[in-house]
Amino acid sequence: MKKHLLAAAITVLAASSAFAQANDTLAKIKSAGSITLGVRESSGLSYTLGNGKYVGFHTEMAEHIIADLQKQMGLAKLETKYQPVTSQNRIPLVTNGTVDLECGSTTNNATRQKDVAFAVTTYVEEVRMAVKASSGIASIKDLNGKTVATTTGTTSVQTLRKNERAGGLDFKEVYGKDHADSFLMVETGRADAFVMDGSILAANISKSKNPADFKVVGEVLSVEPIACMLRKDDPAFKKAVDDSIKRQIADGSLAKLYDKWFMQPVPPTNTKIGLPMSEATKNAWANPNDKPMEDYAKK
Repeated sequence: MKKHLLAAAITVLAASSAFAQANDTLAKIKSAGSITLGVRESSGLSYTLGNGKYVGFHTEMAEHIIADLQKQMGLAKLETKYQPVTSQNRIPLVTNGTVDLECGSTTNNATRQKDVAFAVTTYVEEVRMAVKASSGIASIKDLNGKTVATTTGTTSVQTLRKNERAGGLDFKEVYGKDHADSFLMVETGRADAFVMDGSILAANISKSKNPADFKVVGEVLSVEPIACMLRKDDPAFKKAVDDSIKRQIADGSLAKLYDKWFMQPVPPTNTKIGLPMSEATKNAWANPNDKPMEDYAKK
């Protein structure tokens, strides 16, 4: 009888330990000696140069977070595994434990907060549209009867539909599998406009063959807080990530990263994106918070 009780107790302990680790990312990272970082292929804040090399404002900020985590945990070495994610699979890959921290271009909103947690906001995005400079499109109302691209699995899909209904407009929607694919539709004439985060539009234009052929136009369609994403119900890991971001804000290193990735020439084409920091992003840094986009809409 005692043996059975002992075996049952061991089973319960093993199960609770596995559960604890599932909700204790710091323990998971320490035990593996590695952290898996979710990165993007063609976002304005995180993108690839090919050959497994990922760069960008959010990617480099995440690398600084990981260095702080390594220090906090007293690890001599902490390997970073880069896991490319898409707009469609980024949330499942965080919730199922494949990705520990995703620092791409993910909007923090109330719906997503039901499935994942967000670090404090590090970039406040304005959704607009990219068009060919010769298109004559200057506003959302000019999209009537046109073909408009956006990327599957992004909040811009909802933003686009909301503006279509509100403006009594009728345009055809086409969906790119990623941001590069959506921009290519405008580049090749399969779409008249690409509606997306301003930083993503500017980054794709800067990487195009002839950047002067395109421009970002129109009114701001949505204001969205962008943040790193992590698993829910893991306060210790969230605090460690937030503390690192607050440290980077306080010591000026995050501002230096912003200047490097938005105001200076960047790879692969050494073109300047030229996006000065918005007042909304400055405010988010001055008052670190993880409020969803719905709170911005109330203002």
